[in-house]
Amino acid sequence: MILADTGFWLALGNRSDTHHARAKAALARLRGPFVTTWPVMTETCHLLASRLGMDAELAFVESALLGAFEIFALERAHLPRVRALLQKYRALPMDLADASLVLLAEELGTGDILSTDVRDFGAYRWKSRKPFRNLLLS
Repeated sequence: MILADTGFWLALGNRSDTHHARAKAALARLRGPFVTTWPVMTETCHLLASRLGMDAELAFVESALLGAFEIFALERAHLPRVRALLQKYRALPMDLADASLVLLAEELGTGDILSTDVRDFGAYRWKSRKPFRNLLLS
């Protein structure tokens, strides 16, 4: 499974994004399956709509509907770990979308991610010590 962050989705949907060509190439080269979280979905929808308009947001939702990627659901039982991550990385600061992806890496046992966020995903560790492997920028 390959985790997908907001920056990847934004780059994929925006031809003028600096990382657009890289995102398209990664999508073509990697077999997936791809997985994201509801906080990432929310952040992506908001940013697509505000930057590119409702058609971009609708296209993203449609791709989810068609099964282009899976969506991991956070549950109440995950909140203690989310809180611990937000506290640990508060100096960056970490947001809920990023915390959800760290938690997802821990749940799935993989740190393979597609992200444009070099700084944060270079600093975050899943299971407290394992670095992420950014397949978009490598």
